[in-house]
Amino acid sequence: MTSTAEAPAAAAQPTVPQPTAPLAAPLRLGERIEVWPPVVLAPMAGITNAPFRSLCREQSAGKGLFVSEMITTRALVERDQKTMRLIRFDPSEQPRSIQLYGVDPGIVGRAVRMIADEGLADHIDLNFGCPVPKVTRRGGGSALPYKRNLLRRILREAVGNADGLPVTMKMRKGIDDDHMTYLDAGRIGAEEGVSAIALHGRTAIQHYSGTADWSAIARLREAVPAHVPVLGNGDIWSADDAVRMVRETGCDGVVVGRGCLGRPWLFKELVSVFEGGASRETFAPSFPYVAQVMLRHAQLLGEWIGDEKHGVVDFRKHVPWYTKGFSVGSELRRGMGLASGLAELAELLAAVDQDQPWPQSADGPRGRTSGANRVVLPEGWLDDPYDCAVPDADAELDTSGG
Repeated sequence: MTSTAEAPAAAAQPTVPQPTAPLAAPLRLGERIEVWPPVVLAPMAGITNAPFRSLCREQSAGKGLFVSEMITTRALVERDQKTMRLIRFDPSEQPRSIQLYGVDPGIVGRAVRMIADEGLADHIDLNFGCPVPKVTRRGGGSALPYKRNLLRRILREAVGNADGLPVTMKMRKGIDDDHMTYLDAGRIGAEEGVSAIALHGRTAIQHYSGTADWSAIARLREAVPAHVPVLGNGDIWSADDAVRMVRETGCDGVVVGRGCLGRPWLFKELVSVFEGGASRETFAPSFPYVAQVMLRHAQLLGEWIGDEKHGVVDFRKHVPWYTKGFSVGSELRRGMGLASGLAELAELLAAVDQDQPWPQSADGPRGRTSGANRVVLPEGWLDDPYDCAVPDADAELDTSGG
């Protein structure tokens, strides 16, 4: 594809102080993969596609682990067209990481075997943390660990069919405060041979509201064998937050989700602090640099989709995150939300005051923050935590991406 406008080259970065002692050890995933620093991009529906992963990798100089959007196991084994596009990786992506969602042990096993046999990825993560109703009402995501024996069957099928590929799991504390699952689920995962366990310190009913409970991450680290890495997730808005999480919980690494929305350079900051270097303030970019990254992001989306207009349209949802805290003006902001080409987007960005430093109001929480009144579950789901019955045949999502 030939773009009508090209994103400028990346702006020169400030000099980074010489590092001192590393914050943590490399993350070992099975026998094949070592991740340094132990920093993982969390799967996010509609966000962590190949262009966004590439952008984050550019910012981190290729360091870290960057996971795909959630892939539905049934759609994968049926070779759904959208799903097969979502699992395409850029040649620069190493290791290639796929997150799978499934509720049927047999289908999960087939999907993992397909990935292993066809060389589709180097690492498989299993989703037991998604709180959205269309997932939990089918018994998937953060609802599934409540069914301990079903969870064990799924993990056994996944690890057993992986042919040596590392299999990890990501989960939440539980369904709500009365139905906690993370300690049992962590022990089951360790017993079934997962290579790492990531915990988001919220329950499903919280969604993204309130404050993540980092003490649960510390308890999980104590509950599972030391050879199984435990990764912490939740409320990492800056590299300094990642440092605090590691020091307060003893976790072996961090998983970053909403904190990098509109801030892919957060991975540059994370690499620096894990290697003993500068804190996040060193990388607070002024607006011209943010604008360059925005254009680069939109350009990558157009190249991936195969159409510049559709790439810029897909990029529109990122505009509020990138421009948060900057003085943009309602008219320009609205125009960016309606842009349909790179040249138009570049013109709108050029009309913004270019002398703006990074605004403090852009720090802190971003993305979804609302909670849910309840968790939608299959009928009778809470009756027996040891029931091993597989949900109905139509329980899995039809398409990938969440």
